[in-house]
Amino acid sequence: MNRAELVRQIKIKRSVLCVGLDTDPHKIPAHLTVEDDPVFAFNKAIIDATKDYTVAYKINTAFYEAQGLRGWESLQKTLDYIPKEIFTIADAKRGDIGNTAEQYARTFFKTYPFDSVTVAPYMGSDSVTPFLEFDGHWAIVLGLTSNNGSSDFQLQQCGDELLYEKVLKTVASWGSPENTMFVIGATREEQLQHVRSILPKHFFLVPGVGAQGGDVATVCKNAMNADAGILINVSRGVIYAGNGTDFSDKAKKAAQNYQQQMQAFL
Repeated sequence: MNRAELVRQIKIKRSVLCVGLDTDPHKIPAHLTVEDDPVFAFNKAIIDATKDYTVAYKINTAFYEAQGLRGWESLQKTLDYIPKEIFTIADAKRGDIGNTAEQYARTFFKTYPFDSVTVAPYMGSDSVTPFLEFDGHWAIVLGLTSNNGSSDFQLQQCGDELLYEKVLKTVASWGSPENTMFVIGATREEQLQHVRSILPKHFFLVPGVGAQGGDVATVCKNAMNADAGILINVSRGVIYAGNGTDFSDKAKKAAQNYQQQMQAFL
């Protein structure tokens, strides 16, 4: 999916909601455990309930890889079930060099045809540029995260700037706002403003809203650009809004609530 198509969906749905399908088999409602594939049954119900309010789905591959072959099968079925007009993200955080990076890119753009994949830039251009060679696909590069350990490296001084600032500027020079996004955490207002000043045109994938303490208004006010320019990811706050037989109804209400908050800024 190219940028124009993504922006079109944002305008149609008046939403920047990305639902994270970080499906933990131990948290699936009990009545689904009798299904042949409980993970896919859960994901299917969540997608049916939320697709009208969602412009992207993010599949965290760790939750599927942990289940072995069965998990990869659930991932494939889930990816196939997502409507084609909705942006798909493989949250795989791959980062390696040369032929290995090329194979990772083929994995998530060809074998499993996602629109985008998260990438760790620690090994430099070798670990990012292979993902930029596929038209209509995106590398979503880790930029500034909000986890407890983010200050160990990201906020360290690097010459006359912080390390994360150097990463953002350098990675942006390898691609363009048409094929490169950045993961930017949602919990600090001043950081969102600063990152947007560094990268005025790029899209940001913004985690941290909901269970991690971020809120929609803060992100939208401080990180949006003319094309919206953000995808706000919510995982637990939507998919685990309920755990009974009405779990999909509660997920729908949660997604609708987030969309209603977002449309005020679009």
